[in-house]
Amino acid sequence: MTQQPVLGPLDTNTLEEIARVICGDDHLYYRKGYEIGRFLERAGWKRVADYDGEYRKDWTHELLTERREDPSELEKVLLRLADPLEYLDEPEQLPKVIAAINTFLIHEGYRLENPGGRPRLVTCDPSLAYPGQRAPVELKAVMTDIIGDPAMAQLLQRRLDEARTCHANGAHIAAIIMLGSLLEGVLLTTVLARDPSLLGSTPPGQVSLKTLIDVCHRVGWLDADVDRYAHELREYRNYVHPHKEIREAHTPDHDTLNVAWQVVNAALNDLATPKPGTR
Repeated sequence: MTQQPVLGPLDTNTLEEIARVICGDDHLYYRKGYEIGRFLERAGWKRVADYDGEYRKDWTHELLTERREDPSELEKVLLRLADPLEYLDEPEQLPKVIAAINTFLIHEGYRLENPGGRPRLVTCDPSLAYPGQRAPVELKAVMTDIIGDPAMAQLLQRRLDEARTCHANGAHIAAIIMLGSLLEGVLLTTVLARDPSLLGSTPPGQVSLKTLIDVCHRVGWLDADVDRYAHELREYRNYVHPHKEIREAHTPDHDTLNVAWQVVNAALNDLATPKPGTR
């Protein structure tokens, strides 16, 4: 069965950028005029016109524009640009080319990937082109305001930074799992530092995130709204087990992730400002 192309008609500015990458401008893999036609043939194009000597980028853009209404033809070009066979003499160029393409292709809602050397085109959220606009609300506290142990504070800060990296690159599930891990680490460290007796006889390594949320809310360290939504984050954190995601038939998206960020930020802010009269 022939796979249907996922690509739709691309904006003319996108075609210009593809032409630039094919030509190898801006220190990418350089192709001479006659080599461009050969590249398109290797991509699977038929009846490619001979290079007529005009500016390479303009000529390439014209060829792409002629086939703009045929997404399968443009998809062939993109996939060939991400094929390691194109760069046997300069293999270090492949990741540079893929990164250059994704910089503008993401605005169309697509991204090139090359897992295991097998190029593919996948859909993605165009809003990821502007990670700053999707960035979580800044914390009112830093990790050292909450965690007294410098080594643990540094470790937990690294997890928060990794979650931000996942967020910025569209790894929604990975970011949520990381945030759940961060929340568990912060709550457990806080309880052990402030009042280990709250855990009873349960060894610290066996305390569940549910118990930690409940305990911290009961003693007033977490407000009611944080308590409620932290349990939602806990459920999503369990998507670390793929079968749970299958059972629930729901895949977290950037909106889910934004809620998770709000929960974690609110929890950290609550822990950094203990309420009067609480332990």
